Amino acid sequence: MRNLIRIFASGLLLCTVCTAFGAGGGEMSQPSSTTAGEPQALSRQQLLQMRYNAGVRAVEKGDDISADAARQSDPKKRAKLLAKAKVAYGAAREKFLKAVELDRNMPDTWNYLGYSSRQIGDYEDALLAYDRALTLKPGYPEAIEYRAHAYLGLGRLSEAKEAYLTLYAGNRKLAAQLLTAMQAWVGEHRANPAGVDSAMLESFASWVSERSTIAGQTAGLTREGASAAW
Repeated sequence: MRNLIRIFASGLLLCTVCTAFGAGGGEMSQPSSTTAGEPQALSRQQLLQMRYNAGVRAVEKGDDISADAARQSDPKKRAKLLAKAKVAYGAAREKFLKAVELDRNMPDTWNYLGYSSRQIGDYEDALLAYDRALTLKPGYPEAIEYRAHAYLGLGRLSEAKEAYLTLYAGNRKLAAQLLTAMQAWVGEHRANPAGVDSAMLESFASWVSERSTIAGQTAGLTREGASAAW
């Protein structure tokens, strides 16, 4: 399954030509088979919706478990919950992989596929999925933010910074979320460098600190900042 995203990504040109979106519509044909546990008498669209919704529910379950893990002070309990969350994200990923088999032109599905892949540590596959989402929906802010998290996971700091600046110009809320993740990344790697070059780490830490100061100074100029001031 790990290579399926790459297979889908390699067929993007073909998809653009032959799908209903590219061809101007038309009724979608009945799927030739369904996954075990799925009703047989479903239209393609119904099956797509079922797989997508099941994936979203699995992501939400993983997020809830992850949040619970973050509240734990006992390392063993935290590790157990994180492992449970990873199972939920893995299940979500399988659902979204099945969904893109039916329709490769839904940016939200690719974004969720990237998210669930990233949560189980498959950063490269996550990037492919986010890239596809952004091809289908240029400027998709959530995909830009999530992709930046994958860049952080891979140590591709210059690309993470570029994503932050893009979000800062157009979506301050998501930019703030990404900045928080960057601060956490710096803290984690200062505690455990894990092969990260110390000069690069400190350079990035300085940049994050600088951006935090700028964000704080300009918060009052945004609608969100003005509301917070009241």
